[in-house]
Amino acid sequence: MDNKGIITIESPYTVKETIDRLQAFLQQKAVTIYARIDQQAEANNRGYTLLPLGYLLFGNPKAGGAIMAANALAALDLPLKVIAWQDEQQKVWVAYNDPSYIQERYALPDNVVVPLNLTPIITQVLQ
Repeated sequence: MDNKGIITIESPYTVKETIDRLQAFLQQKAVTIYARIDQQAEANNRGYTLLPLGYLLFGNPKAGGAIMAANALAALDLPLKVIAWQDEQQKVWVAYNDPSYIQERYALPDNVVVPLNLTPIITQVLQ
């Protein structure tokens, strides 16, 4: 599997706790939460067994607007998204887009890509 452009970090929390912590942190920073999806529950409701998997879609319209003004195609990767899932070994992982990949993909200038760097947020949330 090619994971180019994706950053993956292990979480010490359950999938639910990981997404809860991230959502709470973002809400404290007045970041807009657009959607939270329990992918496991959705799959289970359709008769498909899936290990825990959660999805959070969020953003800052001002920062995202500047990114999309630089290249409208960047809207394909906005708002920002994070997934957390549990693997077969009971480990929980968090994944999100690498900001340098998005910058390169859309030829974005340095001055608009700072909000794409989720690593400091994820690191703080997982402490």
